[in-house]
Amino acid sequence: MQESYAESLLRSGIIEAKAGQKSTARRYLERALLTSDNHNHEIMAEAWFWMAQIQDEPAEKRRALESALSHDLKHLRARRELAILDGKIRPEEMINPDALPPTPEGFVQAEVRRFMCPKCGGRMSFAPDGQSLVCEYCNRRESLSTMPTEPREQDFFAAMATLRGHHKPLMQQVFHCDGCDAEFTLPPTLISAACLYCASPHVVKMENSQYLIAPDAVLPHAFDQKRATSHLAEWIENQKVKPDRQPEPPRGLYLPVWTFDLGGEIKYTGTVIRRQTRPGETIDASVHVEDGYPVQVNDLPVPASRNLAQVMSVLLPTFDLNEIKPYKAQYLADWPAEVYDVPMGDASLEARSQAFRRLKQELPVFLDPLKLISTSSQGMTVDSFKLALLPVWVARVSLEGRERLVLINGQKGAVAGDIAGKKGLLDRLADLFDD
Repeated sequence: MQESYAESLLRSGIIEAKAGQKSTARRYLERALLTSDNHNHEIMAEAWFWMAQIQDEPAEKRRALESALSHDLKHLRARRELAILDGKIRPEEMINPDALPPTPEGFVQAEVRRFMCPKCGGRMSFAPDGQSLVCEYCNRRESLSTMPTEPREQDFFAAMATLRGHHKPLMQQVFHCDGCDAEFTLPPTLISAACLYCASPHVVKMENSQYLIAPDAVLPHAFDQKRATSHLAEWIENQKVKPDRQPEPPRGLYLPVWTFDLGGEIKYTGTVIRRQTRPGETIDASVHVEDGYPVQVNDLPVPASRNLAQVMSVLLPTFDLNEIKPYKAQYLADWPAEVYDVPMGDASLEARSQAFRRLKQELPVFLDPLKLISTSSQGMTVDSFKLALLPVWVARVSLEGRERLVLINGQKGAVAGDIAGKKGLLDRLADLFDD
């Protein structure tokens, strides 16, 4: 009955607030807050949110919004209002995700950047040492050590509330392979290329320029083709297979990956045996427990390209993401980068699912001796994200008349590939070579 009265006060306060009657709305909302007495977090969060709507002072509005989020961290409208107040979202940028504006049509010239040697005017390429550009003619090196060391992370909620989370705002030159449908961004001035997956030769068409979300971070290539070839040879030997012919040297590129930071909590119920004392006896009784376990996951990676996603997922744990750097165009000098085709929103759901599965397996250990009955991911939140480019080398290995694609970690040298003969993604790509 008490909460029903609080709900009635809240509804009256909302009606008055929508009608512009701020003083009357304030009285209803204050009474709703006092009547609820912190027991119903849903009512408390909603009351504080509407209290923010009738505030004129930014400081008071912020205090009310933060109070709403203290009762319900997932209160989306409160998070949106706080993001606007913090300047993360401009009101004019707000969009309806169910009615997105069409992608601009027509050709727009892609931005082309060339990196020239200040000594001889030759072309400079990114060096595999991960720290410099090197001239192809006089071997002069330009250090990249003055760049920022920490990549920026984007607010997940703010991005999803604007076109940044739905469209691709930057124009880049894109190479599309008609053989296997892979897409890459290419280094500046490059007008022809062979697909890194199926080796089909193509000439770049400027009409293929596309709108792309700019990467936030990059993990530079750490070694050259000679060392990549050595890692491949060692892996082939360890797999105890004999290729039909000598593999071609691996080719380097960057693959896109979304990384996410997650927070909130996992709600759970369970039972625990506790000793209870009654008059004349002491017994062990099963006690029902409902609580939440805090979630703190940093930089959980999810492949942003469907091509080779299965193999890339195997390779992801071998990267050290602590060495990631803020994205600069110099890092892609002379290196192609595959275009992402997994939307950020879809990838965030996969990240949330992965984190929940992992934590669900760990909870029995963390909560011992409590016996879990049920768990829920409802309280988990995705807080921030990055689009990162990770270095790989791609090799084609011919086995039993079929071409297999193998990936080499361009940072640490780990190798992953499918040579077991399963009809998976790699085999479907290999079918292209048999025609």
